[in-house]
Amino acid sequence: MRVFQRFSTVDGLSKGRAEVILGRGSFTESYSLFGYDMSRYEELFEDKLRLFAELLKPGPVTWRGTTRSPVTDATMYPPIENGALKAWVGVGGSPESVVRAARYGLPLTLAIIGGNPQRFRPFVDLYIESLEKLGQPLLPIAVHSPGHVAATDEQAKEELWPHYEVMINRIGGERGWPPPTRAQFEREAGPDGALCVGKPETVAAKIARTVRLLGLSRFNIKYSFGTLPHDKLMHSIELIGTKVAPRVRELMA
Repeated sequence: MRVFQRFSTVDGLSKGRAEVILGRGSFTESYSLFGYDMSRYEELFEDKLRLFAELLKPGPVTWRGTTRSPVTDATMYPPIENGALKAWVGVGGSPESVVRAARYGLPLTLAIIGGNPQRFRPFVDLYIESLEKLGQPLLPIAVHSPGHVAATDEQAKEELWPHYEVMINRIGGERGWPPPTRAQFEREAGPDGALCVGKPETVAAKIARTVRLLGLSRFNIKYSFGTLPHDKLMHSIELIGTKVAPRVRELMA
């Protein structure tokens, strides 16, 4: 399986730190490109996830589904050096996907790209409840949210806003969304919004609050915003690693 060859290479280069998040995503344009019928949307994800879950297990895999040819005594080469590839299920707001992650015994990643993170607490509770009902051990829960860090709150917002606007307009233009406003952006960048934008202390406090609120074991920041210049991205990454992450650990301690 070529996909596992790529994972094995990345796993080796990263010294065992390679991970994958499995999800349907918010972009469905690629379905027709690969010849998939959107009327089988649920069936396709269930089928592919079930196969992937089997491939994560050691030994030859025999599998039969409904959306592709069966697999018989297949062994993946080269093997993952540390024995297993860590895989999460990414969920954007579907209770069915939360339960599915629990059913396959895979950690959960909540994609929170808009609104107050508090509204995702019912999904956390559903996941924990589903794990218990299925006899699965408690598993990690993560959040994936956009963010940008600079020296001050105002600098971070001023650096990000024009590129955020371009990105949302580009996507929204294909989907019929209204143009974003600066007021909406400010709300999302505020204490109750999804965007982790600001100086290190502001972003760290927001992350720590979300971690406590949802009982998380991990918080992933998406740091790329379309046309945002490379030097701004690199400086944001540097601040996340040297300032934000240590401060989050202090706040959580």
